[in-house]
Amino acid sequence: MRPRTGMALAAVLTLATGLAVVAAAQASAATGCRVAYTVNQWPGGFTANAAVTNLGDPLNGWRLEWDFANGQSVTQGWNGVFSQSGAHVTVANQTYNASLATNATVTPGFNGNWNGTNSTPTSFTLNGVTCTGSTSPGTPTPTTAAPTTPPPGGVAWSSSDQWGTWTNGGYTLYNNIWGSGAGTQSIWANSFSNWGVTANHPNTGGVKSYPNATRNVNRTLSSLRTLTSGFNVTVPNSGAYTTAYDIWANNHAYEIMLWLNKVGPVGPLGSLQTTATVGGHTWQVYRGSNGANEVFSFIRSGNTNSGSVDVLAIMNWIRSQGWFGDVTVGDVQLGYEITSSAGGLNFTTNSYSVAFS
Repeated sequence: MRPRTGMALAAVLTLATGLAVVAAAQASAATGCRVAYTVNQWPGGFTANAAVTNLGDPLNGWRLEWDFANGQSVTQGWNGVFSQSGAHVTVANQTYNASLATNATVTPGFNGNWNGTNSTPTSFTLNGVTCTGSTSPGTPTPTTAAPTTPPPGGVAWSSSDQWGTWTNGGYTLYNNIWGSGAGTQSIWANSFSNWGVTANHPNTGGVKSYPNATRNVNRTLSSLRTLTSGFNVTVPNSGAYTTAYDIWANNHAYEIMLWLNKVGPVGPLGSLQTTATVGGHTWQVYRGSNGANEVFSFIRSGNTNSGSVDVLAIMNWIRSQGWFGDVTVGDVQLGYEITSSAGGLNFTTNSYSVAFS
């Protein structure tokens, strides 16, 4: 459709408690933390993020720990160094995210296996302190709103380059300013699943950019048993944009767009074909061509900022219409297709993951 590159089953856990620590200089250091644990699962496997917020004094080095209750196992992790002994999981900082300021959040994530039950851990500790959502002693508990601007200091990567890219955890982030008449845009990231952009594009027509996080699948439909994704975003209520998946097949011969939300004067390419309930959502389905590839646009019946999508079900539905065959799924991208954001608007991905087998 455009010349660019390129949960959910979510259990949010808020826990609370603090511990007084006496510093050498007879000063009292405030300690405390909060964890939001989100899961996107499928039979036998799952992706999880454990967003931990430091509510106490700044840390130089952190260690997050918890116990699984049902024999779950971590198979691959990112944004932290994972180790597991029996039910006990420990995640230590990477060198790039060792500093954790007061009110700052770091989001280690992982892929795992489960069998029978995949319950949420009931307790987390940060550097040995139980996370309870409060501090002791010290300041009042801060607000829990997700960040809408780059976290102060300590981001793993940022760029204002037109084609700025960064690879993390098997995903690639793109700043991707490609449309004519574009303004300025900066991207930042703590990980592939926690990133955002500040975009200042003029109030004119035409898509200016599609900053996104990309996971390459490179599998035929018939070889896939599952292909799912979870998302959670914070977006403005002004400007003109859509939060959208962009899925490519057969080396960019087919483009499948899933519009999760839309604001302002934006619309899909092509003509309305039908309304379909598939992949966990109800969509208006459009079909068209931009001259380079065939485009299928799924416009959600109502805006949403979080949830999960069964991407494989949507791809197989298109195949059942006879619109394509046993295609090879290439990139699965989630991002913001921005037409205008005059004055500077913030778009934040709080969590995002793609899982397939």
